[in-house]
Amino acid sequence: MNTVGTHTIRASTVLPARRRDIELHTPDGLRLVGELALPLDRDPVATLITLHPLPTHGGFMDSHVFKKASYRLPALADIAVLRFNTRGTASPRGTSEGRYDEARDERFDVAAAIEFAEFAEGPALVNRWLLGWSFGTDLALMYGNDPAVEGAILLSPPLKFSGPEHLQGWADSGKPVVALVPELDDYLRPDEAVRRFSAIPQARVVAVEGAKHLWVGEPYLRRVLDEIVATVCPGAGPLPTTWHGDVSSASLIEPVAGTGG
Repeated sequence: MNTVGTHTIRASTVLPARRRDIELHTPDGLRLVGELALPLDRDPVATLITLHPLPTHGGFMDSHVFKKASYRLPALADIAVLRFNTRGTASPRGTSEGRYDEARDERFDVAAAIEFAEFAEGPALVNRWLLGWSFGTDLALMYGNDPAVEGAILLSPPLKFSGPEHLQGWADSGKPVVALVPELDDYLRPDEAVRRFSAIPQARVVAVEGAKHLWVGEPYLRRVLDEIVATVCPGAGPLPTTWHGDVSSASLIEPVAGTGG
């Protein structure tokens, strides 16, 4: 049922948005499944093209940071969130054609997502940023340095598949690169990340105390979302922790004490 009131935003909160299933078509002839979440009643001020973690280790378009970004950012910050499964990856939305190719043919998947966002209409997907997580950060660094993209936000970058030539490409582009690096990451920790990303003079490494590679926990999720919003919409944020208005599923949102919601 629908309810109106002021509600604390919880881990399972789903805020109002226009959500629709999409398909991406790669240059090598594959169909990838995805979803686009848009602000409910206005055009987006920025667009996130998300690139998920390693599919062989459970990564997909519904990986929790991306799913929750799609649940919150259209309503709280007027940001569009494009999520999709890379080749061979499955989720409740469906399975993308093809098979995992160790960051080689995934270049076609990145190209298809950028092209979709670049030429979208009704509304236009403006101010386009790549948002990669783990394996997705390598895809962003390797294949996302595109004229249609403003910059890249990297969550838990392992720098496993990407090499010095890719970092140099971003350095030459002058485009902003923001790396959010957990203090307790399994692959690349802040001190080493600062050293590695020094190859990109304009890169900013943000060390997040206490966080781990998977960003589990509402405080870490909120920190990630706040950093994303501040990057793509300078001056915006931090995000509110409550929502006032209609909600589509009361079981997903817990009323704030004393508000009568």
